[in-house]
Amino acid sequence: MSRKETYENKTEELLRPIAEAEGVEIYDVEYVKEGSDFYLRAYIDKPEGVDINDCERVSRALSDALDEKDFIQDAYILEVSSPGLGRVLKKEKHLEKSMGREVELKTYQPVDKCKEFRGILKAYDGNSITIETVSGDLVFTKSEIAVIRLAFDF
Repeated sequence: MSRKETYENKTEELLRPIAEAEGVEIYDVEYVKEGSDFYLRAYIDKPEGVDINDCERVSRALSDALDEKDFIQDAYILEVSSPGLGRVLKKEKHLEKSMGREVELKTYQPVDKCKEFRGILKAYDGNSITIETVSGDLVFTKSEIAVIRLAFDF
């Protein structure tokens, strides 16, 4: 397991009881380097949506827990937020909750001269994702997909 995965998994373990106590669910945890800075990001959600107060309470409790365990060697910036309207669908639980909803999908390589697709999330399994478009169903292998996220219009 990579250092990144270790940090994300340990942070999620610390976050579980905090999220439960605050009445939110963990959407995702990521540890990334952007420029010269490392970021530890926790995304939380609840059916009616999270607000700044939810994020603040979870952030304070998680910061204290991280300080106590002190397993991250690098200096990092902690961020706690909502996954947002155009949330990335990384995990199986994200796909499950998004069945029947409109998604935007981007591929690494062009498929029929196109790299961006939009449609209704129709099916998924361990290897593929199917979206329903106006021109029919499209099936993509997970290795072809750069990103899939919920679509939203302004």
